[in-house]
Amino acid sequence: MFGLGMQEILVIALIILLLFGGKKIPELMKGLGKGVKSFKEGMNEVSETFDEPDKDEKLKK
Repeated sequence: MFGLGMQEILVIALIILLLFGGKKIPELMKGLGKGVKSFKEGMNEVSETFDEPDKDEKLKK
């Protein structure tokens, strides 16, 4: 995953645990999940916007 080994991932996880504590991590992950979902929805809207002119051109022909 991203060129990281198991040791690097464990060190990063340990640092996150020390910085935020065990109780805050689920809240952080929930917020991260919502952010990713929102980003995907935005990207889908943008791609639909660019696809719509193609549909209009096909209807004109």
